[in-house]
Amino acid sequence: MTLQDFDIIVASEKHADYATQICDEMAASAKARGTGIAQRSPEYVANKMLEGKAIIALHKDGTWAGFVYIETWSHGDFVANSGLIVNPEFRKVGLAKAIKKAVFELSRTKYPDAKIFGLTTGLAVMKINSELGYEPVTYSELTQDEDFWKGCRSCVNYDILTSKERKNCMCTAMLWDPVDKQNQIDEKMKKITHKATLLERIENAIKNSVKTITF
Repeated sequence: MTLQDFDIIVASEKHADYATQICDEMAASAKARGTGIAQRSPEYVANKMLEGKAIIALHKDGTWAGFVYIETWSHGDFVANSGLIVNPEFRKVGLAKAIKKAVFELSRTKYPDAKIFGLTTGLAVMKINSELGYEPVTYSELTQDEDFWKGCRSCVNYDILTSKERKNCMCTAMLWDPVDKQNQIDEKMKKITHKATLLERIENAIKNSVKTITF
């Protein structure tokens, strides 16, 4: 089984019937890991599909294989890719990475100026985020939208979060900031331009030296 056996697409109303299965697997997976998640109802997940704010992976036989959705916070200044789940039948074929990449691209398309962030305890997710350009940050750099933090109440570590005044917890915070990324690109371009200019000066100096020797 390979990734070629799956379709990874933007979810729509025709996928709403999968919502209950997806929510059940989210809850079962969180219980197995001994962690909590922001609990979502099938209606909430289905609505994300209707809004075009979710990615779904389907096996060629029609079975749902994976899912993730987009949430916005602080009036669209922050975006989170939430609820990443892969059907146990289809794990270890690279679906999680492919789905994360797809929802990242969807987020960038829908909200090009937003900061994309995530909170996770999973090393595999951290690795995928790093490959996408996310960087570890302090909680203070994330959205301060109260509705977002209310979602942590269902987590077994919520008492830790509150006892630390929401400054840190068991999850690692990771952020992709479009402004920082653009600054990094601009800085690289400056270095490239500087090297090109320096090389041009050296070439001109050599040419002038040759002319001097010739005459």
